[in-house]
Amino acid sequence: MDYYEILGIDRGCSAGEIKKAYRKLALKYHPDRNPDNKEAEEKIKLINEAYQVLIDEEKRAIYDRYGKEGLSGQMGGFRNQNMDDIMDIFDSIFGGGFGGGRAKREREYPRYSLDVEMDYLLKFNEAVFGVEKDIEIKYKVPCNDCNGTGAEDGKLDICSYCKGQGQVVMRQGFMSFTQACPKCSGTGEKAKSGCKSCSGKGYHEERESFKIKIPAGIDTGTRLRVQKRGNQGRDGERGDLYLLFNVEHDELFIRDGVDIYIEVPVFFTQTILGDTIKIPSLEGEIDLELRVGTDDREQFIFEDKGVIDIRTGVRGRLIAQIKIIYPKKLTDEQRELLLKLQESFGLESKPHKNRFEGVFERIKSWFKNS
Repeated sequence: MDYYEILGIDRGCSAGEIKKAYRKLALKYHPDRNPDNKEAEEKIKLINEAYQVLIDEEKRAIYDRYGKEGLSGQMGGFRNQNMDDIMDIFDSIFGGGFGGGRAKREREYPRYSLDVEMDYLLKFNEAVFGVEKDIEIKYKVPCNDCNGTGAEDGKLDICSYCKGQGQVVMRQGFMSFTQACPKCSGTGEKAKSGCKSCSGKGYHEERESFKIKIPAGIDTGTRLRVQKRGNQGRDGERGDLYLLFNVEHDELFIRDGVDIYIEVPVFFTQTILGDTIKIPSLEGEIDLELRVGTDDREQFIFEDKGVIDIRTGVRGRLIAQIKIIYPKKLTDEQRELLLKLQESFGLESKPHKNRFEGVFERIKSWFKNS
C-alpha cells in the first residue's frame, strides 16, 4: 500500500496538489454519499491515513525515506480512527459539516475550521538560507455570550426548512441527492436573533505575534505547519497554522527546485583564448575555467553549490551558462587589428568558401536541365 498511489498523486507533488487530491476522493467516498457502504468506509480511512502523513512535512519526509516502517510508532492511531474522528478532519478541511453528515452526529459550535492557512512572502535569500521571522496573525475565539452559536443568549430553534435534519433531498428528474440545508448551513438549527456581542458570527478575533524559524530550502508552494497557532475551539484548544510560501525572484540567480542557474557574460576573446574568471555562488566567489573555444550558452555545472533540499538535506547544483558578448562598435585601429588577425588564419578564416565550393555551379545546372 503506497500513500501516493492511494491519493493518485506523484511523489514530487506539492502540498496544494495533495490537498486537491484528498478533497476529490473525500467527496467521492464521503459517508453521507455512501450510506451503509463498508467498502467506502474502509476506503475513506485509507485516504485519511495517507493524507495525514503526506500533508505533514515531517511525517512525509520520514515516509519518503523509510516508508511506513519509519512511522510505525504513529500508524496505530491512524488505522484505528473511527468515523467521528474522520468527520472532524473533514470539518477542518472543508470548513464545517459536509452535506449535513456532521450535523447528524452532533451539534457543535463554533462553526469554523480550527486549522488556518496563510500566504507568506519570503525574499530569495530568506528562502535559500532560512530565517527567523516575526509572524502576526488574527485568530478566531468563540464568543462567550452566545457559546459560539451566533444566537442571542445561545438560544437556537430547530430549522423549519430541514426540520432539524441539517440536510435536504434535492431531485432532478429520476435522480435525487442530499445536500446541506441552505437555510441553516447543515446545522439543523437557526438563531431567533443574532448575538449582539459578536454580530451573529459566533466568534471574536484576537491578534497575536510570535517568532518562528523557517528552515533553509523553502520554495514557492512549500507548506509549513505551525502547531497550536490556529483558531480556538470551545474547549480552549487551538488548531494549527499552515504557512503557504511564495518566494520572490532574484535579479542574478534563477532557481529551479534545488538547482541555481546564473548567466555569465564573457567577452568573445575570453572564449577564443580561454580564461579563468571568478563568478558568484550562494557561498561566495568560485573559479570558472573557460576552455579554448567555449561555446555560447555552454553550461558549467558545480555540484553541491545549489539549495538544500528541505526533505533530504542534499544540496542541488549551481549551473553557470555562458553568454558571449561581442563589441558593439570598433575603432579604426581595432578593425585593422581584427582584419590582420583574420588574414593570418588564411582559408581557415573563411570556412564558407570550403563549404559552398562548387555549389553555385551545381545549382545553375539544375535550371539548365529543368
